[in-house]
Amino acid sequence: MSSKLSGSVRTKALSSLKGWTEVAGRDAIGKSFKFADFNEAWGFMTRIALAADKADHHPEWSNVYNKVEIVLSTHDAGGVSEKDVALAQFIDSIA
Repeated sequence: MSSKLSGSVRTKALSSLKGWTEVAGRDAIGKSFKFADFNEAWGFMTRIALAADKADHHPEWSNVYNKVEIVLSTHDAGGVSEKDVALAQFIDSIA
């Protein structure tokens, strides 16, 4: 089980993520992505799905045509954990 990040460890971890923001009313982080078309957006989601399944850590997300909204939170930790930071870094590396 992962531990929820807090204090200076959380601040440092979140400051390393570009464009990710804390979700209002939740202990979660989120980011929006826009692509040229649906095919590009869906391909992006597919690459994330494969990595997320391998890590057994799955995002909350939605897709409308060329837009993908992603929210990350580790439910068994009760908030943002190192798993979320690692997945966010992976997502940014393929965006």
